[in-house]
Amino acid sequence: MTVIVDARGHRCPVPSLKLQKAMQGQPPGTILTLMATDPMARIDVPYLMNQQGGTVLAIEEIEGILHITVATPVVQRD
Repeated sequence: MTVIVDARGHRCPVPSLKLQKAMQGQPPGTILTLMATDPMARIDVPYLMNQQGGTVLAIEEIEGILHITVATPVVQRD
């Protein structure tokens, strides 16, 4: 199941903050798709994922809406 985070119509930093909030409490490896109209999300979300240890799986623009698919960090085992 993919969690959809709708941040259309919001400007930076709101899309990244909404995505970060949606990631909280999700199990490792959860897939989330952020829908955003702010072009800065293309830069901000990869930066956020780098900070959080998550992964950007895809960035697509469909009819003027960015669809950024990410995965929450996977817990590393020793």
